[in-house]
Amino acid sequence: MLTLHHLEYSQSFRILWLLEELGMEYTLKLYERDSKSSLAPADYKAISPLGTSPVITDGDVVLAETNAIVDYILDKPGSDRLRPAAGSPARTRYLFWFHAAQGSMQPMMTFNIVLNVVKTRVPFFLRPIIGTVFSQILSGFVQPRMVALLNQAEKDLADGPWFAGSELTAADIVLSYSMESASMRGYITDKHPNCQTWLKRVYDNKAYKVAQQKDGKPSAAFPV
Repeated sequence: MLTLHHLEYSQSFRILWLLEELGMEYTLKLYERDSKSSLAPADYKAISPLGTSPVITDGDVVLAETNAIVDYILDKPGSDRLRPAAGSPARTRYLFWFHAAQGSMQPMMTFNIVLNVVKTRVPFFLRPIIGTVFSQILSGFVQPRMVALLNQAEKDLADGPWFAGSELTAADIVLSYSMESASMRGYITDKHPNCQTWLKRVYDNKAYKVAQQKDGKPSAAFPV
């Protein structure tokens, strides 16, 4: 049976939601982060090829990386309903957002967090200098890309309730972590009503709520 090795406060929450959305049988194994370093514990790193989250095992298969895991699960018989078929009207938009989540949006969110963590850990007398440099990086690099992504999201969500159109797809599930992180960090504002409505729709999703109960902790608190 497929096992989701779920690290608290991590991106593997999306895989948990996906499995619940599909009604698939699986085993959930929970791991807590090291209290000092906030990194994954040794027993988790022994399973994950990169020591990062998410990771699943399925018999002899060990697989990391969110989108790889999503495709692996959707390739299972009877589990393809969250992926528009090739040639369908929703396919192109699905492919764009499915890959933009990990290829464009999440790197910006992770970059944001890494800069903030570094800033808090350098000697105090360097913080003003580091803070100035990091602020310029965020305003000149991260912010413009997030504005462009969220503007496109607003436009596409005006055409339907979900990113690929009228139906929930795996693109929405993969985007949920990055979009929640963007909201928490102030990138999604009142200028993005469609994004805000989409987030509410996600939070109201029945399978999402079940995944939250099993997880027991906020999903976007630590984006690694």
